[in-house]
Amino acid sequence: MSLTDSSAPLTREELAWELVEIFDELSVEHINEMLAKNVPLETLSFMAKYAEDFADTNQLEDPVRKRIPNLLLLGYLLRIVEERLIGDDDEA
Repeated sequence: MSLTDSSAPLTREELAWELVEIFDELSVEHINEMLAKNVPLETLSFMAKYAEDFADTNQLEDPVRKRIPNLLLLGYLLRIVEERLIGDDDEA
């Protein structure tokens, strides 16, 4: 499925899967560019620190430890996309 396949609005779950699929296909350079344009540096720093603290507190080892920041970023980016695409519809 693609964001342009249908004129019907996506559900939040469909939107999340679309974002994951797009994120998986991006090169490191494109991911860095997208993050620079959409995520404040302070937020990235917070997520990195929070992920480290979370992994330490829960005694998580690699590779889970290394994936936590990516999961936090995906959640943050999904929220941004939801606000931009779905947020206006919810208020109507």
